[in-house]
Amino acid sequence: MRENGLQRGVDQGALLVGTWVTMIRNPAIMSLLKAVGADFVRVDMEHTGMSMETIADMALMARSIDLPMVVRPPAANREWITRLLDVGVWNILCPQVESSEHAAAIVAASRYAPMGCRGIGGLGPAMDFLPPQSAAEHRMHANRQVFITVMLETARAFEDLDAIAAMDGIDALTLGPGDLAQELRVAGTADEARIVDSKRDEIFAACRKHGKTAAMLVGDPAQVRRYIEAGVTMFTYSSDVEILHSGFRRAVASIRAA
Repeated sequence: MRENGLQRGVDQGALLVGTWVTMIRNPAIMSLLKAVGADFVRVDMEHTGMSMETIADMALMARSIDLPMVVRPPAANREWITRLLDVGVWNILCPQVESSEHAAAIVAASRYAPMGCRGIGGLGPAMDFLPPQSAAEHRMHANRQVFITVMLETARAFEDLDAIAAMDGIDALTLGPGDLAQELRVAGTADEARIVDSKRDEIFAACRKHGKTAAMLVGDPAQVRRYIEAGVTMFTYSSDVEILHSGFRRAVASIRAA
């Protein structure tokens, strides 16, 4: 049975670097990112036109080349979690997690009994089309491979931060800085960076306390050093759109200036 490379990297204490895929739908992007040394890829469904069919194709490619693929669904509920797991996605980034009750529902939907109540499907991509020696063996193996990251994006979420971080089955925590700044009414103000950084520091402290992985989005490699010192081991740098946009913009400007 295959193993989740993201969970393996976390267990080894490795520094993990990935990027967002928000526009490119060709599964070959997985091979490209594997070739340049990415440790994982985050694919976004919340703010993009990515379909389940596209995600299923990408998941098969990612598993075949052992490149961990993380998916952010439109909502962190049983319907989306079940479908993503069944098409072969091991790693789910759950948006808008606001309470310990919500976190517990995510754990229940993502793990088989006795840890949760994940629905039992038939033979398919999640099993690499290989019948297990026993149903119990399959369930235990699947529970070990699933990796759940929760996004804290509201003031309400931070009221339950300690309980969420302490919960078995919640593997990593991250911040949704844009939505949080908007909700706290500091977006675009002089206080935005200070207040968002303070919430980020709360996540770092909770992860250290409960032995969970801290995952952060970075737009500038210079940010990485500070976050490493705070205990962050998982970094998502930029996105396919941002990198293509900045690269082509610089190239066109350089040609026009020649």
